[in-house]
Amino acid sequence: MDESADATRVEWREWGEEAFAEAADRDVPLLVSLVASWSDWCRQMDERTYAEPRIAANVNDDFVPVRVDADRHPRVRERYNMGGFPSTVFVTPAGDHIAGATFLEPEGFRQVLQRVRETYDEKGEDAGSEPRALRGGEPPVGPVNADIERLLAGQLGEQFDGEHGGWGTDEKFPLPATVEFALKRERDQALRTLDAVRRNLADDVDGGFFRFAHGRDWSDPQREKVLAENASLLRAFASAYLHTGSEDYREPAEHTIDYATGTLWTGEAFGGSQAAGEYFEQSADERASHAEPPVDETAYADVNALTADALLSFAAYTDDDTATRYAERTLDYLREALVDGATVRHFDEPDAPTGLLADRARVVQAFATAAQVLGGDYLDTAVTVADATIDDLQDATGAFLDGPLEGAGLLDQPLRPIDDTAVMADALVDLHYLTRDARYHEAASDAVGAFAGAAERMGPQVAAYGTAASRVVSDPLVVEVADEAGSDLHRAALRMADHEKVVVPNADGEAGTAWLVEADGTSDAVDSPEALADLVASTQ
Repeated sequence: MDESADATRVEWREWGEEAFAEAADRDVPLLVSLVASWSDWCRQMDERTYAEPRIAANVNDDFVPVRVDADRHPRVRERYNMGGFPSTVFVTPAGDHIAGATFLEPEGFRQVLQRVRETYDEKGEDAGSEPRALRGGEPPVGPVNADIERLLAGQLGEQFDGEHGGWGTDEKFPLPATVEFALKRERDQALRTLDAVRRNLADDVDGGFFRFAHGRDWSDPQREKVLAENASLLRAFASAYLHTGSEDYREPAEHTIDYATGTLWTGEAFGGSQAAGEYFEQSADERASHAEPPVDETAYADVNALTADALLSFAAYTDDDTATRYAERTLDYLREALVDGATVRHFDEPDAPTGLLADRARVVQAFATAAQVLGGDYLDTAVTVADATIDDLQDATGAFLDGPLEGAGLLDQPLRPIDDTAVMADALVDLHYLTRDARYHEAASDAVGAFAGAAERMGPQVAAYGTAASRVVSDPLVVEVADEAGSDLHRAALRMADHEKVVVPNADGEAGTAWLVEADGTSDAVDSPEALADLVASTQ
């Protein structure tokens, strides 16, 4: 249990079957407090609400209180999140939702406790219902064609904020995957969004990016720093640098690397986040006399793999030694501590979840990228994990389940996340060209098709799905290089201005040459970086 929970007067239980069995035995609801270590609002609710003696007594007497770290239990998060942290969810012993909210002050919380208890006393298990995400049945299967990319690209323009940059009219999130999708389809929108992120969410003192802004004009940033967001932005800025050659995009990427390796690095891997705090509102001189907000040093498989992938992308475009070194160390940590054959553990503790789609998809993606940038035996890991994921988690609809159908509460109910399915499909396209195995392309196409029936209703927030669909339907730029990773010709291939390409080192062919893989075969081979650039340009 975390220190903030220990400081309350609530008798918290761990998430698991025992807590649900206790609730059934006592015939009371569970109160699930879903928290994040980086969230200041979670700490405030502990200090202002759960620490109040009468509230704590009411919770202990009338409910089974369960504390869940959202980062450590992502499948619980996806089924019980109420839209922010803390999520305060009232649950039947069978796991169904009764009611829920985010942050609650003491007076409002007392009223909610009373209403929920009265409702459960009156209706029992009938007071609960499954959340909407689990009630929809099978996903909206549809044809896999160019309409998916076209529809999502159209939404970029529909929802772009032409005045302030970014997408949407309320809170502004960076949406790095949307930026990367836009770089090839609406580049001005992508660059204007990155410019706004750089101006408003970058920490110019300690480096890194804050999570989002409360204002439409990117004002009032929410000041925690989460590894997933920083790694995704690192990759987006690196991709923008690849396309533009502008230092305006290289420098923020470098500063993000400095932050991640200086603050989040644990000595083995990257910690998951740094909490918010007044510290980040102070000047450099004022910060010097204050302690930095705490870092959650838990090294999660999915976000460490994402970070390795982002570091490798930056290294591929710049030859940056620091990015290469930390990417290699992170991949080593994943293989040594979290990946055992086809098994991927969410973090390095005995009771950590295993077999999660997010972990597996990001591991496949990172090791497939490593095979392209570094060569070596990284491809073996990607293939082993991908094969098991297809076999274990891809269902008859083509979508991927978020993990094994087992566990307390609603964890035994199927959930098919479009974002993680898109990451997996995108990685499988890479594997198809790296291995020449058609199975991976078929699995990627099936995964895209599982959601294609809803393409006209999708917004830019799921543009990563559009990227995956585009690479399935329209073959990406594929450069095969009959040379070792790191050679001049291989490095030139990595620098071709298309961040969605695939580069295959050590390909079979005449040594020291490279060629493009085309729909009807291969192009003529060339033997110099200049000739390769001309060859790629002739196909654009």
